[in-house]
Amino acid sequence: LIGGLFFVNPMRSKNYVTVMDPLQETYGNVMGSLLFIPPLLGELFWFAAILASLGATMRVILDIGGSLTIIVSACTVILYTLLGGLYSVAYTDVIQLWICIPFALVNSATESIYYTATHQSYQDPWIGKIEKQYFGRWLDDFFYLVLGSIPWQTYFQRVLSAASPRQARLISYFSGLGCFSMAIPSVLIGAVAASTDWNQTSYGLPSPLERGESAMILPLVLHYLCPAYISIVGLGAIAAAAMSSADSALLSAGSMFAHNIYRKILRKKATEMEVLWAMRTSMLVFGAGAAGLVFYSSSVYDLWFLSGELVYALLFPQLCCALFIPSTNSYGSAAGFMVGLLLRLLAGEPALNIPPVICYTTCSLVNGTYSQVFPFKTFTMLFTLGTIMAVSYLAVVLFQRNILPRRWDVC
Repeated sequence: LIGGLFFVNPMRSKNYVTVMDPLQETYGNVMGSLLFIPPLLGELFWFAAILASLGATMRVILDIGGSLTIIVSACTVILYTLLGGLYSVAYTDVIQLWICIPFALVNSATESIYYTATHQSYQDPWIGKIEKQYFGRWLDDFFYLVLGSIPWQTYFQRVLSAASPRQARLISYFSGLGCFSMAIPSVLIGAVAASTDWNQTSYGLPSPLERGESAMILPLVLHYLCPAYISIVGLGAIAAAAMSSADSALLSAGSMFAHNIYRKILRKKATEMEVLWAMRTSMLVFGAGAAGLVFYSSSVYDLWFLSGELVYALLFPQLCCALFIPSTNSYGSAAGFMVGLLLRLLAGEPALNIPPVICYTTCSLVNGTYSQVFPFKTFTMLFTLGTIMAVSYLAVVLFQRNILPRRWDVC
């Protein structure tokens, strides 16, 4: 919704092709190349996370080795994207997933989710509550999800390819409603899992929560609480959703590299056909690299979350300044990038065992791990925004008043 209200018109009015175009136009190709890194890492880690999720689902439902499913899935998505470009099948995915839910709800091992929402049965009530001391973290995550999802090429490649600005805005508005409706099946499946006596199923005890398999709850519910033919339908929905998301991520990374790096920096006189082949080659390389990450790293989800936070902290303020504060310049952009990167990394990341160097207020030690309760992601984003504006203004003053010699102005 926010993207449609504030970002669609400025992006379309100047005929931009990628989210990196306004950044390169405002801050130059050098800074544009630097700012290309966070979204590229985000797309690669997202692609790897999708493959890992699909592999885990097939391993549970079809009892197929995870390595084989990852290789087959990666090859299929890469070939599908190279040949087809951007075709989404998300709507049929949701319909297929909705079909599975009634079967899980009426399973004899499952208690009423209305009762377990507020009463303890096989585990605590599945409707939780926000503790007062964690309100700042929840607010931080809220702004991170709302604003941090805007500066991604996967979003802009849809609104920029729409037939008209009005259609682009409508896509954004309806996508917001669609995201809400598409989250309902996930909530219901989680509620069913929390309301199930797993000892009555072939899965047995301890429960998925106690085994640390909560991340695999979707395939577990499909496999153990639904008939076999319904599990296959659900698997089809997951596979189709994976294809839809993965091809968007791959196309996004390839188009940004071909248009913003290859054409604008490496080969400024490249023909359209040459750029197209550069995009196809980069998609092949990025896809193979992301698939390799799944084999050699057990933390692809954590890496994706961290790269997503870097996009929020570094790229979102840069995009806002490039579109709405044209007086900012490369000096401010570089300073904001370095300050934002430093602040985010020094805040630590428990999932990757990175201890915090900066312990913000209300930071606490829980089970030997520091927990940041202060909304440091949003603080980092706002501090980056302020740094870009302040340093840009300072640079203009220093050079215009000849406090620094003009020959030092390299941007």
